[in-house]
Amino acid sequence: MKPPPFRYLRATSVEECLDVMTEHGDEAKILAGGQSLVPLMNLRLARPSWVIDVNHVPGLDYVRTEGDVLCIGAMTRHREVAASETVARACPLLSQAAPMIGHPAIRNRGTIGGSLAHADPAAELPCVAVATDAEVVAAGRNGRRVIPAAEFFTGYFETALDPAEMIVEVRFPLARPGEAWEFREFTRKSGDFALAAAGVGLAVSGGSVTRARIAVSGIADRPLRATKTEEQLTGQPLNDEAIAAAAEMVAELGGSEGQDGRDSAELASVLAGRALRAAAAQLGSAR
Repeated sequence: MKPPPFRYLRATSVEECLDVMTEHGDEAKILAGGQSLVPLMNLRLARPSWVIDVNHVPGLDYVRTEGDVLCIGAMTRHREVAASETVARACPLLSQAAPMIGHPAIRNRGTIGGSLAHADPAAELPCVAVATDAEVVAAGRNGRRVIPAAEFFTGYFETALDPAEMIVEVRFPLARPGEAWEFREFTRKSGDFALAAAGVGLAVSGGSVTRARIAVSGIADRPLRATKTEEQLTGQPLNDEAIAAAAEMVAELGGSEGQDGRDSAELASVLAGRALRAAAAQLGSAR
């Protein structure tokens, strides 16, 4: 199938993008990697009157650390994130998840900003963003604003972005010394959409958990943070009993989504348990 007619802008600056988006609102869509927007347009599920190509906008493709934050430009490709030694050191969870995104062709074109803006509730990067307390930097006509990942995803393929805003940067807190991070997902075959995923982070002192981060995806209309589970783990000895109890609590997150949600939550529970055990093994080998 082919998309319906649309106007095309080969943008060369963020300001040029914002001008068109301000004028046309929801009728204008950003084309980054195109791995989500183009199929939707071909299936007539998306019908923008304007497509704004940002592939030629300078200054949106970078990976660098600034202070205690890892900064990644919105147009940075998944393959660059997956191969970056800076990302591996600064945000291990992101480094683990990036190679799991789709197939090589998708990772070659897809961008971190595009993935987050698309807000697929089963996608890897939204789960990582929520687990790590990432921040999304959005540009609009009134300047830039920083949106915490916990507030950015608002529903199925919906975000807190205004119609005349675009993502320009994503910020991840640097991993702390002594932390262990693990990402797990389940797909029917390599490259498929994940049926569920879990990203976890742990820190331990004196045999007890001092910090826990757990997020799961694929079980609701957005990635979910298992805050009650984190609180339950904190202060407890990191052993098989504590991990099993934490995994059971993760399963409860799907209770309000019907039978499919509960089934997906059970799968997410298994993945969270595996990720926690792997993180515990990391910390055990480090002591």
